[in-house]
Amino acid sequence: MTMENATPGRLMAAEAAQSMGVFAQAAVQHVDASALRKPKAIYTIARGSSDAAANILSYEFMRELGVPVTSLPPSVFSLGAGVALDGAAALVISQSGASDDLVLSAKGAAGAGAQVVAITNQPDSPVETACDVTVPIGAGPELAVPATKSVIGSVAAGMALLGALKPAYAHKAQVAATELRHMATRHPQAGALQAAFLRARHVYVIGRDTGYGAAHEVALKLKECCAIHGEAYSSSEVLHGPLQLATNPLMVLMLDTGLADIQDSLDQAEARFRAVDCDVHRIRVSDLASRDLVPAAAAAVLLAAMYPVILNTALALGLDPDAPETLSKVTQTT
Repeated sequence: MTMENATPGRLMAAEAAQSMGVFAQAAVQHVDASALRKPKAIYTIARGSSDAAANILSYEFMRELGVPVTSLPPSVFSLGAGVALDGAAALVISQSGASDDLVLSAKGAAGAGAQVVAITNQPDSPVETACDVTVPIGAGPELAVPATKSVIGSVAAGMALLGALKPAYAHKAQVAATELRHMATRHPQAGALQAAFLRARHVYVIGRDTGYGAAHEVALKLKECCAIHGEAYSSSEVLHGPLQLATNPLMVLMLDTGLADIQDSLDQAEARFRAVDCDVHRIRVSDLASRDLVPAAAAAVLLAAMYPVILNTALALGLDPDAPETLSKVTQTT
């Protein structure tokens, strides 16, 4: 390994910088609508960052298709006997497509009556082989342990799939792809956010709707890259029991996708946390985008803005986010 290749964070920095280009390609790819059945329900199956992408997509699919979308744990199929999925679709999201539990889940869901759709970044992966339809992420090789461009690409691939299921949505995906293709994603508060992370003991990452899935991904990246304790909450759920943690020093990061329906909820949560002197930071997609975006694309923009901040926080802590000490790129789980 050369000294250049050993530079901490080099891989994550390069891959995160490619995220908007990956989004722009994946969101407008052709998905054969004739190969898809209209589902009466959609079950997402994923882990880690892929599950965060699935969470983002679940809100977008429910809003546009009017069918329930919820997560199934892979262990339902990898350890258990499965559940009946007649008339439903199973959406398996996996960057590598190599985890045994996801392969078993794809096969089990198909056997239980679902049409199984894969979103993967690795062509001809075992997950893809087990599925009826594949929507590729097309992010290219991703070598850093923390997934970045493939997470944002997963959201975009899901938007392309939604456009095939609902043709009117395809135009929204095209608008988002055009807007994001050359977007600069350095957030104007990047320095303040990094400083807040460096002094934080606990971090709540708060969102609503697609911003909730983005909150899960940011909280995961804080743990994965920086060994900082982060938890994701909905702006409504956090005002119940979790609010009590605000009696200790607490940083609150709020992810605002700009959706009108969620503003009251975010405003209420922000006011409550400020009232007890939490270190509150609210970032908005309008800080970066010049036009309105569909909520899934807005969540992708917020992730693209946060990845460099998390990377630089890890480096400031003396950590190498490319290769966290206890983690590997492909995690085999059961």
